[in-house]
Amino acid sequence: MFAKAALFSSLLAIGASAQKVATLTTETHPSLPIQECTSAGSCKSLSTTVTLDANWRWLHTTTGYDNCYTGNSWNTTLCPDGKTCANNCALDGADYSGTYGVTASGGALTLKFVTQGSFSKNIGSRLYLMASDTKYQMFKLLNKEFTFDVDVSKLPCGLNGALYLVEMDEDGGLGRFSTNKAGAKYGTGYCDTQCPHDIKFINGEANVEGWNPSPNDANAGSGKYGSCCHEMDIWEANSISTAYTPHVCSVNGQVRCSGTDCGDGDQRYSGICDKDGCDFNSYRMGDKSFYGPGAKVDTKKPFTVVTQFITSDGTDTGKLSEIRRLYVQNGVVVKNSVSAVSGVTASSSITDNFCKEQKTAFGDNNAFAKLGGLSAMGGAIGRGMVLALSVWDDHAVNMLWLDSTFPTDKDPAAPGVARGTCPTDSGKPEVVEVENADSSVIYSNIKFGAIDSTYKAGGGTTPPPENPGTPGTGGTANKYEQCGGMNWTGPTACKDSTCKKVNDWYSQCL
Repeated sequence: MFAKAALFSSLLAIGASAQKVATLTTETHPSLPIQECTSAGSCKSLSTTVTLDANWRWLHTTTGYDNCYTGNSWNTTLCPDGKTCANNCALDGADYSGTYGVTASGGALTLKFVTQGSFSKNIGSRLYLMASDTKYQMFKLLNKEFTFDVDVSKLPCGLNGALYLVEMDEDGGLGRFSTNKAGAKYGTGYCDTQCPHDIKFINGEANVEGWNPSPNDANAGSGKYGSCCHEMDIWEANSISTAYTPHVCSVNGQVRCSGTDCGDGDQRYSGICDKDGCDFNSYRMGDKSFYGPGAKVDTKKPFTVVTQFITSDGTDTGKLSEIRRLYVQNGVVVKNSVSAVSGVTASSSITDNFCKEQKTAFGDNNAFAKLGGLSAMGGAIGRGMVLALSVWDDHAVNMLWLDSTFPTDKDPAAPGVARGTCPTDSGKPEVVEVENADSSVIYSNIKFGAIDSTYKAGGGTTPPPENPGTPGTGGTANKYEQCGGMNWTGPTACKDSTCKKVNDWYSQCL
């Protein structure tokens, strides 16, 4: 991810993030069941839920309603320092749909971009998958694959629906830091390779020291410390462009940084984490007709995304050697595009050699290799990572790094500069937050398990027969699989469940 620090806009009026727990709003995690698969068609359901990141939540006094954090500034009386703030302030439960525009139905999660409430306006959101009421679901994906369905048809230029893994503590830091009384239940402990400084509480203490109320925009502040860890961006996308990107660090687990270690500004390549990562963006890699509205992967309708983490010896403890990508749409398996950049071997996956050749061809700094490459990424994936699901806009560079020409002062014909078809003046938050306020992303049908166990292979060349699930054909979909929607040609009947409409493009067996 290009720059996640200070980019998530939160509530404009009510406060955000804390470590103690308040009870003014009951915290009820929305249900988002997923499936674990051992072989094709052999999957079991897990009763997982989601929780809202602490940075979005109301932070107020432990015995009243006074805000500890309002807009983009701390209440200096309640929060003169980090530890005192943690003692004075409490994190409250969330009204997921009413305040944050988050709704869940069966195995589908919808995230609205802008939600206008009676007393507040919320922009974007970030949630984490929970295994229980107090612990995050940990994913160990070596020699496995991760699959989900996504609808990005309502995500225009400048927006990003991101689904990714970060090496957070399973309990959100509850066990490591005595001042953290909220833990994973309330979405604490976030970190990523941008070492974001806009995290309100890090290591159980408020990030008040050196707080700058407006580093990039009117809604997000920035403190002295950042929160760093390994990050695997499985999915960053809108309807125009997409990329998947491993990022690594020289340290393991969540670490609080300060100074040079954070890699801020001109020290970008001196920090403990690789902010650039090694990305595979089909448009950037030379195939400009692979992904987008009406493209080979048609973003006007939902599709399935499969990411495979291949090890060198084919075992769950082997060294990560390759990250593969494929798609399924309308029942047809679509192999990932092949790189067509001079100097880069024709390939459709991420390997250390691909990253080396890409960085050389694009003239980019290969911090990814310097900090351990796929071996370091595999270490984090083997230890276990937390799933984050989000939608956001970019107050730093307007998401141009994902969907436009970037850097804007370079020739778009130069290798690696063009990343999508969005104009260079697109993606401005002050514009998209008004003109595209009704944007949203839908994540659904999440599965993980053995390689080639979470999707149906269709050969990738011949479309399935029309409406194979209609009476007389015998085709049926399993629970939580797609069963209808505009232009859907797969099964429309469900086995042991009922086909229910989620939106015009997507119906699911529930």
